[in-house]
Amino acid sequence: MDDATRLTNLLLETDPYLTPYRQAITRRLERIDEVEQRLTGGKMSLVDFASGHLYFGLHRDAGEWVFREWAPNAVGMHLISGVADWREHPEFALRKLNSDGVWEIRLPGNVLRHGDLYRLRIHWRDGSGDRIPAYAGRVVQDPDTLIFNAQVWLPETPYPRRHPEFVRKAEPLLVYEAHVGMAQDAERVGTYVEFTENMLPRIKTSGYNAIQLMAVQEHPYYGSFGYHVSNFFAASSRFGTPEDLKALIDAAHGAGLSVIMDLVHSHAVSNTVEGLGLFDGTPYQYFHEGDKGHHPAWDSKCFNYNKPQVLHFLLSNCRYWLDEYRVDGFRFDGITSMLYTHHGLGTAFTSYDAYFDQTVDEDALVYLALANRLVHTLRPDALTVAEDISGMPGLALAASSGGFGFDYRFAMGIPDYWIRLTKDIRDEDWPIGELWHELTNRRAAEKTISYAESHDQALVGDKTLMFRMADARMYDHMQKVDDDPVVDRAMALHKMIRLITIATAGGGYLNFMGNEFGHPEWVDFPREGNQWSYKHARRCWYLADHPDLKYQYLNRFDKEMIALVRDTGILAAGHPSMMWEHTADKVVIFSRGDMIFAFNFHPTTSYTDYAFPAPEGVFKMVLDSDDPGYGGHGRLTSGFMHHTLIRPMGDGHTRQLQLYLPSRTALVLKNTGG
Repeated sequence: MDDATRLTNLLLETDPYLTPYRQAITRRLERIDEVEQRLTGGKMSLVDFASGHLYFGLHRDAGEWVFREWAPNAVGMHLISGVADWREHPEFALRKLNSDGVWEIRLPGNVLRHGDLYRLRIHWRDGSGDRIPAYAGRVVQDPDTLIFNAQVWLPETPYPRRHPEFVRKAEPLLVYEAHVGMAQDAERVGTYVEFTENMLPRIKTSGYNAIQLMAVQEHPYYGSFGYHVSNFFAASSRFGTPEDLKALIDAAHGAGLSVIMDLVHSHAVSNTVEGLGLFDGTPYQYFHEGDKGHHPAWDSKCFNYNKPQVLHFLLSNCRYWLDEYRVDGFRFDGITSMLYTHHGLGTAFTSYDAYFDQTVDEDALVYLALANRLVHTLRPDALTVAEDISGMPGLALAASSGGFGFDYRFAMGIPDYWIRLTKDIRDEDWPIGELWHELTNRRAAEKTISYAESHDQALVGDKTLMFRMADARMYDHMQKVDDDPVVDRAMALHKMIRLITIATAGGGYLNFMGNEFGHPEWVDFPREGNQWSYKHARRCWYLADHPDLKYQYLNRFDKEMIALVRDTGILAAGHPSMMWEHTADKVVIFSRGDMIFAFNFHPTTSYTDYAFPAPEGVFKMVLDSDDPGYGGHGRLTSGFMHHTLIRPMGDGHTRQLQLYLPSRTALVLKNTGG
């Protein structure tokens, strides 16, 4: 039996519904090895192949400067800079090395200095243009002219890592999603240094074990949230220097926190001077030709994953961030858009046929498998997370099990479902059985990251969960002494929503910064439509810290919830098991490991002695969302012990627990063995 057939069989064992597609799966697995063989020629490893950043771009070598660029359509190329008055000079002309379109220039070591600005002027048969090198490791924008340029970056002393020995712990992922620029109170762009000093202590104290950094790769438009990348090897200079980012990641490691970077390989900004669009005068150097090369919804360029030079560029980009900045893995953005020629637009994915029809871009699937192979070879402890709404089978399954190698996938349907419940359906009409299905509907063999809301759910046009439920009442009724019923409802549901989401998660959980304490309003970056305001491109930490406001209650609850999950290890305790569900009562009770989670979503009805089947034991209440310390009404006794009771049932007997379930309250019970 060949390897692809063996791996196919392993994948089918995890999901028998894939059996009709056996041949297609085997063909895809064979292609992964075939493409790797084509790229490496069997003469080097995939890690060695992914070293474009060590060859292309600007480098110091034996006392001289060496610069190389790939531009197959170019007929001439000059390095222009302030040193040469931004003009073309013969001594700064690059020479073409080969028929593949690789260009090179070597310059004396005293020609360029640390901090100098430069770019390329590329000529093609019918035109020319200024371009920023594709592999530029530092790109800056002039504050007056707003022009972007590459910058020579070679500090006298490399950043001295203080925690080079850091290895990510093999534990369930608790992700704190963050954006450096908006991670502070002031109406401006925050910095890597400020994030290190102010945010890392908050995240550490909150109990999360990983940071997901958004918008790290350079992007010309701040309001794109970093999704329209122009310079894939450059850390955004608007937040500080490369050393500042390295210090941030190093300090996170010192605090025991992993750093996962948002990696955008699904598309690229269409800009020409700042980005890769028309880099050598053609629209198809890095991208597909024609309509396939343009994303209609994002107005961006789509990579051609069948092109060896593009795979070289993207795989090298993965290695670069792991090697140069010591990130601990990647959230691969926009995978659904990569995997299908329709980009997932207007597609419901209700049939397995959608995963194997002609709309699947198998070149993209092969690239993702190779990227995972590379990342996990370089760093066995590194994490990869797939942002995919389609549910492509095997995506978050190890390659050794027939999958494509991601460690986790996002459960992207869950936050959308919470929006529907809180926005369109009254509490008394919430379908509890349907809610349970949405929270637990996943392939058991693939780990998922659940979340109630991320930055996506709060971008302009929508609101955070708390603000959606309390709306303008949050402006005037969040004082501790104010018993406003609308705010009371919002706070109660906010705690319950987050607890049931994490308790049913398939291995990981995510929170966007500030949402743990119910950050009000929405996220909106400065743009023409809001008069370039930063009012909503920041986080109001003073709300959580103010002793007279209720935000502290939500913050405290989130901290205790995260601590409980970490201390008990329930996310690694297998699939949650339903014990009792009653839609009319608005009650759902389930177990996970030695814990029982009981939720009463009813807006008005509290239940005394609510009985349900339970295993033998003595159960201690270890978390109560109604606790006064979390802004609740204190209707339960902290630490109360509940004993399983034997009750007659038919001709025999059954074991039951009986609980007092106050309205809009969640309880967590731990089996002490008793």
